[in-house]
Amino acid sequence: MKILVTGAAGFIGMHCAERLLQRGDSVVGIDNLNDYYDPQLKRDRLARLAGKAGFRFIELDVADRAGIETLFEQEKFDRVIHLAAQAGVRYSLKNPHAYADSNLVGFVNILEGCRHNQVGHLVYASSSSVYGGNTKMPFSESDSVDHPVSLYAATKKANELMAHTYSHLYGLPTTGLRFFTVYGPWGRPDMALFLFTKAILEGRAIDVFNHGKMRRDFTYVDDIVEGVIRVLDRPAEADPDFNAEDPDPGRGRVPYRVFNIGNNDPVELMDFIQAIENATGREAKKNFLPMQDGDVPATFANTDALTAWTGFSPSTSVADGVARFVSWYRDYYNA
Repeated sequence: MKILVTGAAGFIGMHCAERLLQRGDSVVGIDNLNDYYDPQLKRDRLARLAGKAGFRFIELDVADRAGIETLFEQEKFDRVIHLAAQAGVRYSLKNPHAYADSNLVGFVNILEGCRHNQVGHLVYASSSSVYGGNTKMPFSESDSVDHPVSLYAATKKANELMAHTYSHLYGLPTTGLRFFTVYGPWGRPDMALFLFTKAILEGRAIDVFNHGKMRRDFTYVDDIVEGVIRVLDRPAEADPDFNAEDPDPGRGRVPYRVFNIGNNDPVELMDFIQAIENATGREAKKNFLPMQDGDVPATFANTDALTAWTGFSPSTSVADGVARFVSWYRDYYNA
């Protein structure tokens, strides 16, 4: 197939493109290479893809309406993996307009491109952040997600609503994936694993929020990629058993799906830090701090729906995943 991967210079985007190329698909990757974090890391990710048979990269912002229209008209993609977005909960408190541009305007542009060019399936990144103030664990796709606690989360919930509209009006198969704390080699520098590893190896203290009383459903990137591609290969379908009297936000009478994709095994933050200490061979100096605005104390994914749909369930342990990340970090930064 010919597949568009938006955010191809990003953490998950690069890994998805690699896997698609390995199995023989043709991939066009786009990214705006912005400076939200070090653009050199993004260029180095792209360097892993450059020269591989079937891959082309175009520097393009999803918020560029004319550019996206032209791209879709010229390329005629079979399917789309849309990962480009302004990421980060905390940054949304500082620069909200970046989220409106990338996550809302950009998403409409992708939906329109798919609609007008007969794309067979749109798979897009949602987020566990949509669960917001929910306290019932584990989080299930059938839970209400009407109480976001950050603008980032609100934009991701909006993406799910927008996708449903296009599935309803135009029959466009769409599948949203609520990612749960993805980590691994080539990860984002603003994520906890990256920040902690860097600080520990440099002998600096790490900031431990909510005094360490946090739990996260850490999900290794290879597991995420496997889930993304299995979902891509099974386009969303209308659910004949959908009951409008008991609506499930993850299903509908139209070709629309939303799935959690997480490790289904939340880890205490202090245990996560212990895994980094084990992998680096150093004990972390810790600054215990209050909870940050927009953050939540715990995430925990119920992944039964994803497993039923694709036959896949993430399985990489935190100890193994963290060790692989630390090995990559030491090599990449000569640390």
